[in-house]
Amino acid sequence: MGSGGSALKVCAEHQGGINWLSLSPDGQRLLTGSEDGTARLWSTADSQCHGHLRGHESYITFCHLENEAAFTCSADHTIRKWDVRTGQCLAVYRGHTSIVNRILVAKDYLFSGSYDRTARCWSVDKEKQIQEFRGHRNCVLTLAHYSSKDVLEEEEEEEEEEEKVSRDLLVTGSTDCTVKVWWVSSGRCYQTLLGHTGAVLCLILDAPNRELFSGSTDYTIRTWNIVTGEQLKVFKEHQGSVICLELVNRHLYSGSADRTVKCWLVDTGERIQTYKAHKHSVSTLKYHAGILFTGSGDACARAFNPRSGVLQKVFRGHKFIINCIQVHNELLYTASHDGTLRIWDIRGICKRNKRRLKKERSGPGRGSQKGSLSRLFNNKVGCIAPLRPLSWGPFAGS
Repeated sequence: MGSGGSALKVCAEHQGGINWLSLSPDGQRLLTGSEDGTARLWSTADSQCHGHLRGHESYITFCHLENEAAFTCSADHTIRKWDVRTGQCLAVYRGHTSIVNRILVAKDYLFSGSYDRTARCWSVDKEKQIQEFRGHRNCVLTLAHYSSKDVLEEEEEEEEEEEKVSRDLLVTGSTDCTVKVWWVSSGRCYQTLLGHTGAVLCLILDAPNRELFSGSTDYTIRTWNIVTGEQLKVFKEHQGSVICLELVNRHLYSGSADRTVKCWLVDTGERIQTYKAHKHSVSTLKYHAGILFTGSGDACARAFNPRSGVLQKVFRGHKFIINCIQVHNELLYTASHDGTLRIWDIRGICKRNKRRLKKERSGPGRGSQKGSLSRLFNNKVGCIAPLRPLSWGPFAGS
């Protein structure tokens, strides 16, 4: 196991902790949202700050970056849209009556979840609320979105005649221990998924397989049939809150307040690997090119061999919890509650990993292995945001 040494660069412009870090789809920019009430845009080409987004009246809880626009949500009860080239605020979405802690952009929709117990849908372009989703008995913590055409057969869609105008559905997880599925067009609740006995902290969706995964403060992960609402499996081995999830090629990775990450086979429910070495809660996960990266409340990021569980590198330098990580062009980006964005060179570990994968492909059954690896690296993965902050309450490690 190697040490990460010093970061290539430390970006310390923020005057408060960084709560989230988003990478644009084209990989050209990063967006950080901070406790100082501002967001900053960074170029991945030169690692310089090229935009300072000011306007919120309280701390930024979460942010999302598209190629042309940035979105931020805040404890000031609002969401803002920004032009990434000029830094100008293009829209302010008002309506929530408490902290907005999560946003999701899908198609022409902007979804938000709040401590006011509601989720809402907005028109991205018209700065207008389209729908309000009311029914949770406590705050909405996490969101997912899918289209019914991705999961329903034609005959099933015909049964939902009143909803055929829009096939979009929103999934919400709440501290009331439930997951709800809503029709976007009407705001009607399609399913309430009951089973958790603690707050639902994270969701990840596998629409082609009609499955939803939820992680909770009850120490479990549950798998649901997104169409019928049936609970399929319960993963029970964690000894602390499940804070983040990552799904890659039917392997589910879960990060927990028990200081471990576990890997599960989705089809059988078997736990096949446990990744240790963390000295505090695991706050964020990122699977990239056959390497599992983690961020922790112990202020370190780590790189693991997913198959063997071997710790390959530790990245030290942050002073407080790492809230989010991104990977682009063999660089690791870590954002922390210490207010810094740090950039690390991971070319060495990526090169070693490529050699390992090449050996695996050249072994027995070469053709089938290559196909499996291709699917693995092309599979879409999710990124789950931590709650703010993770250094206290039920999400903290001991």
